[in-house]
Amino acid sequence: MAAQNGKDLLIKLDLSGAGQFETIAGLRASRISFNAETVDVTSLESQGGWRELLSGAGVKSASISGSGVFKDAATDERARQIFFDGERPEFQVIIPDFGIIQGAFMISGIEYSGSYNGEATYEVTMASAGALSFVAI
Repeated sequence: MAAQNGKDLLIKLDLSGAGQFETIAGLRASRISFNAETVDVTSLESQGGWRELLSGAGVKSASISGSGVFKDAATDERARQIFFDGERPEFQVIIPDFGIIQGAFMISGIEYSGSYNGEATYEVTMASAGALSFVAI
C-alpha cells in the first residue's frame, strides 16, 4: 500500500440515526485503535512451558480519538449532546485504502481549550459500545 494522506482518515457521525453520516467538523488529527484481551490457559502440561491463549475468548474493543478546531457546526453540537445524554450512536471511521469500520460508540471524553491569541480547539475520545463491522474499500 502506498503512503496515505492523513486528512483522508475520517471520523463520521450519524447525526440523526437515519444512516446519514457526516464528517466531524474541524478535526485535524484522527486515530482509531483496536484491542483484544487475552485469556491465558497455560498449565503444567503446556508444551515447553510456553504460554497458551484461548482462541476467540476475551473482550474486543476499539477506541477513537480526534482533535481539531472548534467550528460550532452541527457535528460539534451533536457530539456535546451525545456526551451529556450518554448516547451510543453509530460512527464510521474511513481508513484510506483499507476500509470502513462502523458501529456504536460512546463519547467517553470531550475537552475544549484555547489560548488568548489562538483558536479554540477540542479533543474527543470514544469507546466502542457493541459489535463493529468492517467493509474493505
